[in-house]
Amino acid sequence: MSQYQLESTHTRESSLAVNKVLKNTYLLLGLTLAFSAMTAAFAMASNAAPVNIWVMLIGFYGLLFLTHKMANSAWGLLCVFALTGFMGYTLGPILGYYMASANGSQLVMTALGGTAFIFFGLSAYALVSKKDFSFLSGFMMAGFLVILAAVVANIFLQIPALQLALSAAFMLFSSAAILMQTGAIINGGERNYILATVTLYVSLYNIFISLLNLLTAFGGEE
Repeated sequence: MSQYQLESTHTRESSLAVNKVLKNTYLLLGLTLAFSAMTAAFAMASNAAPVNIWVMLIGFYGLLFLTHKMANSAWGLLCVFALTGFMGYTLGPILGYYMASANGSQLVMTALGGTAFIFFGLSAYALVSKKDFSFLSGFMMAGFLVILAAVVANIFLQIPALQLALSAAFMLFSSAAILMQTGAIINGGERNYILATVTLYVSLYNIFISLLNLLTAFGGEE
């Protein structure tokens, strides 16, 4: 077999691998979003109380750690649904709070539309440009540490301006995560669709919550 044929075969195999990861990632993302919506609806219908912030953080990071540990086995899928189901349940009381306000339905729908627009816009840009966004990794690590410190501080301080700054920071951080994760799949840096799904799901969750907070604040609802 000639060098050209070898290169052509390798390129074709790489392309098939990328398409498979993309297909599995978006399929699993759709399923987890649907499952998350179901648990959120259940929490709203049962008038569940808001989840304690410490329970939320421990549950989220615990399930996230477990998902990463099990990502290369069949148990990884179960962990993904456990994580997204838990996050959906924590979202239920939050949505119930917003829906009870005068313009709650409009706020929620606007936030959903904005989240979808941001996600599809960033994903399309990454898919079309095929750029490698790994250069964002340093920025994201620094951003994660700053955001984590600000979140802990805000638990005790409860400063409105800090809450708005956090919402904006979460949106920027999550948008960068979408670009970097999608770019990693396209350029062969990510072959585990479970981990890719978790990154995209958490990014969508953060963008949606952040938009709700910003729209409420600037809409004069608070």
